[in-house]
Amino acid sequence: MPKTIDSPCISVCKLSKELCIGCGRTLEEIRLWKTMQYPEKSLTMKRAEQRLTSSPP
Repeated sequence: MPKTIDSPCISVCKLSKELCIGCGRTLEEIRLWKTMQYPEKSLTMKRAEQRLTSSPP
């Protein structure tokens, strides 16, 4: 069974300083999410988590 990662979207879609305040992804990462493979999604999730914890909106 292939590894999958669900979208981190929590339906709080508002951009602040180029980042979504709900999930921590950039607009580009949000746009590309459906075409990303597992490794890309995993890295995006790690980056988003770091963004949310290091610089709150």
